Amino acid sequence: MKERVLLGMSGGVDSSVSAVLLQKQGYEVIGLTMKLWEEDDRAVVDAKNVCKKLGIEHYVVDLQKEFKEKVVENFICTYMCGKTPNPCVECNKFIKFGEFYNLARKYSCKYIATGHYAKIVFSQEYNQYILCKSNAKLKDQTYFLYGINRKILPYILFPLSDFEDKDEIRDIALEVGLEVAKKKDSQEICFVQNDDYIEFLQQHGDNQFNQKQGNIVLKNGEILGGHLGIINYTIGQRKGLGISYKEPLYVIKLNRETNEVVVGPEEELYSKTLKANELNFLLNMNLEKEIEIEAKVRYRAKPAKAILRLENDIATIEFAEKQRAITPGQSVVFYLNDIVLGGGKII
Repeated sequence: MKERVLLGMSGGVDSSVSAVLLQKQGYEVIGLTMKLWEEDDRAVVDAKNVCKKLGIEHYVVDLQKEFKEKVVENFICTYMCGKTPNPCVECNKFIKFGEFYNLARKYSCKYIATGHYAKIVFSQEYNQYILCKSNAKLKDQTYFLYGINRKILPYILFPLSDFEDKDEIRDIALEVGLEVAKKKDSQEICFVQNDDYIEFLQQHGDNQFNQKQGNIVLKNGEILGGHLGIINYTIGQRKGLGISYKEPLYVIKLNRETNEVVVGPEEELYSKTLKANELNFLLNMNLEKEIEIEAKVRYRAKPAKAILRLENDIATIEFAEKQRAITPGQSVVFYLNDIVLGGGKII
């Protein structure tokens, strides 16, 4: 009897080819599309067409309420605090590997699968299943997956883990005759149209994001000009500040309490240390002593050598070399070579 696997299908080429690969591996695939936001209709149609082509069952589950509570409201609240959220981390933790995993029991599936670029293997060294970087290093998505509950790692399949290039995935889709073979990748934040997060916050933030004017200041408090609302600025931003100074200035801090945008020369963007909370660890190991790791402070950042120390559920990361634009609200992810140790939210 074939093992049943519940595959999350977004209507994109990655999850569609994942269905093809799982079938070839001998699984009975059940396709499921989670309706998360108002604009998901196209995803449902594309996923349903792929499933029809492959001869597999397809279901749609409305998780808009859960998505709003766990992802969208966190997105809004984080900006309210003057921080920069990472909604993909929240979505993976609570929806794609939380609610979705719970649905697997409903459909009598032992495993869940997604089209993420990541790898799960059993480690003899740690005597457990571990999350590792995928072979597609430039596409690796483990940065967004550190929040998964490690107890469900044995029941997650990543069919794309051994591929090194997105073109390989599209070639498989073309060979099978899937209409989504040339479909463009989805936008970065699925619920924010045209990446205009400011408009989104103003529409969905219950009037909490009216553009309240304030000052742009140096660290010493010197006022250089005014701003129209701190949500318009991000750590590391240089352009669009609307001020003049003797040297280029960058946003180095957003102070919600004083409604100030703090700027400074580029060297003030760099720091060797950070603290993080809301920690999640995927390896069952002794964390009482300091550990040598590599850490990433954003998805596109290169892993950097660092020391990890834990105290009272707060992680202190000390880098060997200064890191640019460490941003509160974003995630820091800890690696042991290609293995994901865990991660947390920068504070």
